[in-house]
Amino acid sequence: MVSEEESPAQDEPIQIVLADDHAVVRSGLRMLLDSEAGLEVVAEAGDVEDARRYVRGHHPKVLVLDLNMPGGSSLEAIPLIRAESPETQIVVLTMQQEPVFARHALGAGAIGYVLKEAADEELVEAVRRAAVGESYLNPRLGARLASEPPPGPPDDLSEREVDVLRLIALGHTNAEIAQQLFLSVRTVETHRAHIQQKLRLSSRAELVGYALKRGLISGDADT
Repeated sequence: MVSEEESPAQDEPIQIVLADDHAVVRSGLRMLLDSEAGLEVVAEAGDVEDARRYVRGHHPKVLVLDLNMPGGSSLEAIPLIRAESPETQIVVLTMQQEPVFARHALGAGAIGYVLKEAADEELVEAVRRAAVGESYLNPRLGARLASEPPPGPPDDLSEREVDVLRLIALGHTNAEIAQQLFLSVRTVETHRAHIQQKLRLSSRAELVGYALKRGLISGDADT
């Protein structure tokens, strides 16, 4: 007979920090996760700084992180959170269906990428996989990523710099680019400076001409 001291401990629940700037969304997601056996939401955050603070305080197994929140860039926060709490895996939950966002989120250190429209069907599975170090990517988005040719940034530009250059060429301001790419304006300004240095181009007209030549934008774009 196994004594009480020798009996195996029961599995501890998977602790989760939930970060989304909409209280109603958080409430629904919390109900979804807490209703599942073995899952426990230990904190809710409404902005990036609170997400980082709660992760440092709880060191949860999983952080469910919305990409578009106040208080900083969620994408830029991902590697910082991973450094501050290496045992915490990050599942991105977002409305962004473009493969570029999934590629950047996973490249930054997230292990899962779930679309909000499919959260009811996919989030629980993504969290359980993340807790054991397994990745999860929305199947439809994964198929789109697989069908895309591997990116080949020209002239030593990084993928992120290509994204910024494309939006510059389309006429977006630094603030608009920051909003679309979930970056800070300061980071966009830094990328823009690096692009101009690498390409030795200074005016927007020159950047537009370069983007057209490289096929980064179409000839009928509003320039």
